[in-house]
Amino acid sequence: MDWRAPVIDYCERQSSAFWAEPANALSNFAFVIAAASAFILWRRSRADYPALALIIVTASVGVGSFIFHTVATRGAMLLDVIPIAIFIYGYFLLALRRYFGLTLAPATAITLAFAAGASFAGTITALNGSVGYLPALAALSIFAALLWPRSGSRETARALAVAAALFAVSLFFRTIDRAICPAIPLGAHVLWHMLNAGVLWILLRAAILAGPRRDQASPIQKAKEPTAA
Repeated sequence: MDWRAPVIDYCERQSSAFWAEPANALSNFAFVIAAASAFILWRRSRADYPALALIIVTASVGVGSFIFHTVATRGAMLLDVIPIAIFIYGYFLLALRRYFGLTLAPATAITLAFAAGASFAGTITALNGSVGYLPALAALSIFAALLWPRSGSRETARALAVAAALFAVSLFFRTIDRAICPAIPLGAHVLWHMLNAGVLWILLRAAILAGPRRDQASPIQKAKEPTAA
């Protein structure tokens, strides 16, 4: 495979020039804004480091996608898809641990199975390549439904449900991008970026608010603390 081969997959890009997709490129700063906003909440909440890792990944999604929509080569595409995959599978694992209380071994096994299924779905080119994101949409919807009846998890369930609904809308715009080229030369991929930034912000906020604080002792540390006589 020629990693330097140009990728012209979007309405806005009509050549291999660096600045052929200004709207698609600049809209990626929405991810950086979402990450910065989440970081402010993370600091104020004294949230834990897994949440911080996802914030960093969110910023890298914006940077990687900006590079892809300017350089526009097969090699640059990796900078776009890899951070997205890391966020999806990382958040899936965190959700199993944080929202459902699974231990590391079963949570990791379920995440690997999910990743395998999602990777297979990604090989299907239907719906303008959006099929690969349907497992993530399904996971958000299922997690929201499972959390809703749980006492104390209603706010998290609501956040995941809103994120799933917004993600469905963003997937719609990603799917119709090529189809609307004759009528709207700019396309709809820019909306995919901006709405997805909102999705990631909602998910980060839910993870921060539902997680432990950095100044809280872990269950193991608490067990080692001497009890008062």
